Amino acid sequence: MPTPTTLPPSDIRRDPSIQHLLGRMPQDVADTFTEAQLASLRLALGARSWGRHAVDIRGTVVFWRWRYYYVFLLGRNRRELTRREKQLSLLLQAVFLSVLLLVSTLLGLLVLYLVKSALGIDLFPGFSLGIWSWFKQQF
Repeated sequence: MPTPTTLPPSDIRRDPSIQHLLGRMPQDVADTFTEAQLASLRLALGARSWGRHAVDIRGTVVFWRWRYYYVFLLGRNRRELTRREKQLSLLLQAVFLSVLLLVSTLLGLLVLYLVKSALGIDLFPGFSLGIWSWFKQQF
């Protein structure tokens, strides 16, 4: 797609984003824009690379006399992260993986304990955590 500066002067008004922009204003105002102004507007509007999101939910909620809007955007982050943001991201990833590993380990130990108890294996005679008896009552 040609950039706004390479569009011939007569073609700038045929650009879809410019047509949309001009269509949202009164015709007498839209007619006053020069080709250079429209090209600059197209360039400024085209710089909105953040405008596309995988999830884009917007709405309005009326609460008594006031109206509130909400926006939920979700998508891939295409920005260049700062050093601090990269460090925070790595820390959050490490915490998430640690929690995932801990939960997986505990769940695995619980399954092993239930299998051991179901088979009647008693590692410590006279000692029970009570999980097997609770599990039998529930299921």
